Amino acid sequence: MKNESTVIDVPAESSSAMKGSAPLIGVARDHTTSDSGGYKRGLSIFDFLLRLAAIIAASVAAGTMFTSDETLPFFTQFLQFEAGYDDLPTFQFFVIAMSMISGYLLLSLPFSVVTIVRPLATSPRLLLLVLDTAAMAFNMAAASSAAAIGYLAHNGNQNTNWLPICQQFGDFCQKTSGAVVSSFVSVVFFIMLVVLSGVALKRH
Repeated sequence: MKNESTVIDVPAESSSAMKGSAPLIGVARDHTTSDSGGYKRGLSIFDFLLRLAAIIAASVAAGTMFTSDETLPFFTQFLQFEAGYDDLPTFQFFVIAMSMISGYLLLSLPFSVVTIVRPLATSPRLLLLVLDTAAMAFNMAAASSAAAIGYLAHNGNQNTNWLPICQQFGDFCQKTSGAVVSSFVSVVFFIMLVVLSGVALKRH
């Protein structure tokens, strides 16, 4: 008796079809990474522009307060009526603090550029987030203390017999008030920088 054999042809997937699935996954991953990198690069560019604006605001605040001296046109033989930022320790602290903040913002620009060149890097963003938070607190302290002294200069305090001086030293009070406003603008920029860094790190 002859053995009958039946051959069943099972269609096998071609090697080209099997190999074709892997590149598709790789392309999808590369596309997602590209989208994430483009989004983060946009955030980094915005971060850089905000730092430039904050530098201007902090520098204007320090410079305006530093040049806020005013001397009244009348004087006596023994007295000369003059007001300046160096007459008040709070205003001296304000000038020093805002100058330091301006310097920090200037030094932070290269790190911001690194996040533009390497948008997926987390270390520069994390470093900027920590330092920006500390600088924001320092800026807020200087602005708040100067605002309190400015309020006393405008309104005085009857309980302590502190008389308002802005009626006599109008230019001095105007410059100090402008410096305080500019410092609070710098605080707003810092808040935006901190939020921006947090968003960029969250989407990593």
